[in-house]
Amino acid sequence: MKTLLNLFITFAKVGVMTFGGGYAMLPILQREIVEKKKWATDEELMDYFAIGQCTPGIIAVNTATFIGQKTKGILGGIFATLGLVFPSLIIISLLAGVIEAFSHIVWVQHAFGGIRICVCVLILNAFLKLFKKSASDIVTFIIFLAVVILAFFTDISPVIFVVISAILGIVIKNIGGKKA
Repeated sequence: MKTLLNLFITFAKVGVMTFGGGYAMLPILQREIVEKKKWATDEELMDYFAIGQCTPGIIAVNTATFIGQKTKGILGGIFATLGLVFPSLIIISLLAGVIEAFSHIVWVQHAFGGIRICVCVLILNAFLKLFKKSASDIVTFIIFLAVVILAFFTDISPVIFVVISAILGIVIKNIGGKKA
């Protein structure tokens, strides 16, 4: 029961600190789940994010569910998911009635502008940390470049990127003679 409560509290902390969606939570998850709690490795976290992107639902919720399930089974997945969404549920419920009344105020608009910039920096920081471990050889770097270029210049679904990248990784690394 202690681990389940720990999952709930940890993911509630992640949930309350996350502004800007699933990708914005990546640096917080990396610090809390990988570095502090050691419930997952950087590689596992990236895998959960990739799978979470491909499965129905919100990427942050899917990732919490995966980590909770890995840590403490089905109940762990439930507790982690509830912990993640609980702060948002409370905050959104409180703000829903008053946000419209204050959204026209200039300093509120500037505050949201500052928050958006901060979220971008947090995402960039998480990207740089994970990139160093992901693009570890020429093959993975080429896959990375191809996905970046296609993502910027096409409207291809992220699910397609993940599936094709997985297939390329398997084919190039195993059949191409460069076994991992």
